[in-house]
Amino acid sequence: MAEYGTPDGYLRGYAGLLADVSATGRRLTRDEIEARRALGEQAAEAGHGLRALVRAHLAAARAAWPGGPGSADSALAAVEQAVDAFAEGFERAQRHAVRQEEAARREFIDDLLYGRSDLGRLAERAERFGLRLSQTHAVAVAQGPAAYDEGGPVPRRVERALIARFGDRSILLTTKGGRMLCVAPGDQEEILTHFAKQVYAATDGGRVAIGRPQPGAGGVVQSYEEALNTLELAERLHLEDPVLRAADLLVYPVLTRDRQAMADLVRAALEPLTTARGGAQPLLDTLTAYFDCGCVAAEAARRLSLSVRALTYRLERIHRLTGADPADPAHRYTLQTAVIGARLLDWPARQL
Repeated sequence: MAEYGTPDGYLRGYAGLLADVSATGRRLTRDEIEARRALGEQAAEAGHGLRALVRAHLAAARAAWPGGPGSADSALAAVEQAVDAFAEGFERAQRHAVRQEEAARREFIDDLLYGRSDLGRLAERAERFGLRLSQTHAVAVAQGPAAYDEGGPVPRRVERALIARFGDRSILLTTKGGRMLCVAPGDQEEILTHFAKQVYAATDGGRVAIGRPQPGAGGVVQSYEEALNTLELAERLHLEDPVLRAADLLVYPVLTRDRQAMADLVRAALEPLTTARGGAQPLLDTLTAYFDCGCVAAEAARRLSLSVRALTYRLERIHRLTGADPADPAHRYTLQTAVIGARLLDWPARQL
């Protein structure tokens, strides 16, 4: 492919073309138009600016303007056709370059988040996108009421806010599986906190989970998976916090590591509740509210829209059925752990 050092180099045959169409009054042929398109593509690929190229065409047209017999109208029509074809080729090359860049970026993100590439090669590619994988990184994952699309209004708004606040401080913003992701240096927690605030403001209710900072090229994958698991955990536990940090919820993965042991605990501690009128769910909800508010009966009653007397009756009923008193510190840990297990295992809706 021919390349030229200056915009004037892409005017090959242009002056003669103008002279010929001015003298004959003809239009540009299909081959001539395609040749101008090809030159436009070459100019774009060589890195020239379209403004300078159009100026060069107009200057050449002025210099070659027919001074003798010939049609000025035909010359103007030829200029219009030539510049239009040249610009079309230029734009076509730019669109192709953008698509190639987007494909390379998407491939890098997929490899980064799934660990499917050699870590050394991945680290080299990361520098092109502003990341140094030898350092520690943390990942925040946002999930909203609707799926996020790359280039959509919400990701663009969030990206503008981050750049305005932090510049290009090694931040990678992208989307994956309908969620929005932000990868940031692990020692700059304020970036992910600001990301979470912007997501919440932009989506009127989006939820963000933040993984723990992890070192090295594989650290991004680990932090990303932690954030995903935190979102899933929040759904299962019906957590309402808009921002969830994996570091604050580490106890839950520990509790569920031995699923069979947790199921045994739930059955042993809570199965007697199934004999109550209305089933186990109302009493389980009572325990959940009671423990979530720090065992303050008045607050638990408010959350359940009950009187304190009604709540107290329910707690006494639980005591009689299970033999464990929710208000007794000696029994509270076992009951609370069983309640957490029930939420994680979706009991009693799902049989254990």
